[in-house]
Amino acid sequence: MTAAPDPRDVDVADAVGSDPRAPYGGTVLSRPFRALTLGIISVVSLIAFEASAVSTAMPVAAQALDGLGLYAFAFSGFFTASLFGMTLSGEWCDRAGPVAPLFTGIGAFGTGLVVSGSAQNMWTFVAGRGVQGIGAGLVIVALYVVVGRAYPERLRPAAMASFSAAWVLPVIVGPLAAGTVTEQLGWRWVFLSIPVLVLPPLAVMLPALRKLPPPARTPMDRHRIMLALAVAAGAGLLQYAGQDLTPVALLPAAAGLALLVPCLLRLLPEGTFRARRGLPAVVLVRGIAAGSFFGAQAFVPLMLVTERGLAATLAGLSLTGGGLAWALGSYAQSRPRLEPYRQRLMTLGMTVMALAVAGASLALADRVPAWIVAVCWVAGGFGMGLTIASATVLLLKLSRPEDAGSNSAALQISDALGNITLIGVSGVLFVAFGGGGVAAGAHSASAAAGGGTGHHPAAFTAVFLAMAAMALVGAYVTTRLRPKTGWPTDR
Repeated sequence: MTAAPDPRDVDVADAVGSDPRAPYGGTVLSRPFRALTLGIISVVSLIAFEASAVSTAMPVAAQALDGLGLYAFAFSGFFTASLFGMTLSGEWCDRAGPVAPLFTGIGAFGTGLVVSGSAQNMWTFVAGRGVQGIGAGLVIVALYVVVGRAYPERLRPAAMASFSAAWVLPVIVGPLAAGTVTEQLGWRWVFLSIPVLVLPPLAVMLPALRKLPPPARTPMDRHRIMLALAVAAGAGLLQYAGQDLTPVALLPAAAGLALLVPCLLRLLPEGTFRARRGLPAVVLVRGIAAGSFFGAQAFVPLMLVTERGLAATLAGLSLTGGGLAWALGSYAQSRPRLEPYRQRLMTLGMTVMALAVAGASLALADRVPAWIVAVCWVAGGFGMGLTIASATVLLLKLSRPEDAGSNSAALQISDALGNITLIGVSGVLFVAFGGGGVAAGAHSASAAAGGGTGHHPAAFTAVFLAMAAMALVGAYVTTRLRPKTGWPTDR
């Protein structure tokens, strides 16, 4: 698969001082790209550290603010606000380039951290988390567009691998560092210390960002932005209804669906839910991959604590290998020799992930060692690394330059909604198969000490097998990634 380089790659690379016509020369850390790559890694690392650290500090923060009743909204507020930020960023990038939304997003992210860190009540804390979510949505889509504009296509897989690599260190040290800061200095400093750290990456990236080619200056689609607001509101209403399983909750649930479904159909590429070949299938498989993996992962620590009697810390560490393997899988897909087999890599990734999720249920048998979960999650993480990074590479390959922003936003929206939907499905299955008592018991003193709270293997089995089945559906969708007319260019 060799041919003349895409003219878009020549323009972009010339803008940053590289020659893409040397197909095997240079890397993402070569001089023309070094500052930009290091800046991207730094920004993603800060977002990753915040994500891993907040989970550690959140229980203490909620108790201090007397806001345990709003605990779930501190997470969902971030998530739903990011849906709006993603779409806004996509439209903004297509209109004016990625620099303005990137810097605005980092500013909003830092502002939200300050608001949450200085909050005197839980509602203010939740509002700060929402501002953080808008900032994170702006940043991640803008960074995808930067990769599409600043790197020649031969380097984009490696650039996407750097996104995953940026999560490795935060996943390992984030919870420990946040726990130490919370215990020694107080939970507020987990939030207040991060904004200061965003300034150096901005200074490093700015010269390279100024050299990006000018955007197409397409008009901003305000209708899409309003649709994104409706999607975020609909997702928020559904999450609210999920917290209140009473007949009254049917009203916000119905309103949420009425907002979410029609608006979502207009935000995602036409044919996404029919797995139409090409870009729609790429967007769909991203949501299935994220939702099925995290829909299972959410219940892994709970299973190990309640069914196998592990301490909570040890149960959480069983997932660490998955994060490291994710980075390894992302690195593997970036190898130039594997470029002709990208579709097969994604099929392999989804299949391995399905087997890993199903294999984790083996730990429910007392005769099977509990460490089988850690082994399975290493395999599953590797499969996710192959799939997630490759989906972004294919999306950029299938997108026109003027559509890269909106298409990147669609990919992120699919990712977020896949999480919302399939984690919700896992929760429903868990309760339906008798897991409600397990969830309550997990917070007891015996669970905290590492003691089991009773055996409900059917609930966990239902979750893991359902998510494995969804991953197999995703493996089928990966066979539909190639458009009927072939790839835009034959590289």
